[in-house]
Amino acid sequence: MKILIDIGHPAHVHFFFQPIRLLSSRGHDLLVTSRDKDVTLPLLQELAVPSETLSVAAGGILGFARELVQRDYALWKVAKRFGPARMAEIGGTFIAHVGLLGGIPSLAFYDTENATLQNAITYPFASCVLVPRCYQGWLPRGRHVRYNGYHELSYLHPHHFVPQQDVALRNGLDPERDTFLIRLVSWKANHDIGEKGWSRDLLAQVTDYLTKRGKVLISSESQLEPPFDRMQYRGQVAEMHHLLAFCRAFVGESATMASEAAVLGVPAIYAAHTGRGYTDEQEKRYGLVCNVRSVEWPPVQEALNEMLAIPSAHWKEARSCLLADTLDVAGFVADAIEHFPDVLLEYRQRITS
Repeated sequence: MKILIDIGHPAHVHFFFQPIRLLSSRGHDLLVTSRDKDVTLPLLQELAVPSETLSVAAGGILGFARELVQRDYALWKVAKRFGPARMAEIGGTFIAHVGLLGGIPSLAFYDTENATLQNAITYPFASCVLVPRCYQGWLPRGRHVRYNGYHELSYLHPHHFVPQQDVALRNGLDPERDTFLIRLVSWKANHDIGEKGWSRDLLAQVTDYLTKRGKVLISSESQLEPPFDRMQYRGQVAEMHHLLAFCRAFVGESATMASEAAVLGVPAIYAAHTGRGYTDEQEKRYGLVCNVRSVEWPPVQEALNEMLAIPSAHWKEARSCLLADTLDVAGFVADAIEHFPDVLLEYRQRITS
């Protein structure tokens, strides 16, 4: 079977990497199309995943609209040439449009409720929308499936990822002190329209607090200015999760990385104005994430004080509970694509409240 996977963000590379390997091992012919955004292309290269780049990410409503037209057309030409029997994408905007016009089943995997514009121009046209059980947004009736898991378990489930301390040390882990990871985002994604992130003052306060307790590394989508540039993560993009797994804590404005930390058993503080269903669940069910709906120092400081007062052994137990409740998402993704639509009926029956 010919399968097209469309990738538009670095996190999508991680999400589809194991499903691509599984589907390839089952004898399917895969084509990956990509989008030049942040470190997406270098990450694909590091993981030896060949792809065809169709567009460069644009910011703002007008930029997104222009890219939408250009990328839809480019993807249409690729699909016409390749002739896929299935298409899959996180978000699903581009494959939903091309799939509808070409009569190709499109599977949109998503977990971001506040991407209202994107979802409005995607969900009505996708063949199926597949979301975690904790998803809190609108879904098309009769054309969606919930599953027990999170996107990050597609690549960080212990079936597929075992953290290696030597790799973490090679990428900046301090061998003697606690290491803390901060993540800053550019706020240029279509679901970030109207949002703004951390101020310079907040970053200064967080780094000052954490440097008194260990080593601080900052991963940022935008260029870091002095004095923060000396803390910039300079390791391999594809090896960052090895580092994260051995960190004392994660703090940042990236919901994805907060969830990555949680599934690795690392406590996370997600400080942003808008929330996510998955980080809410990871806080309520397992206590692995603290959602701070503010980008001001006092609530972030309070969250840090409470989190760092908890013994490290607690987080391993919390992670064990999370893994016991969830499935190997990579296997689910591969099965959903390969056996659409029959296998989705099976997964509907597995969902627990």
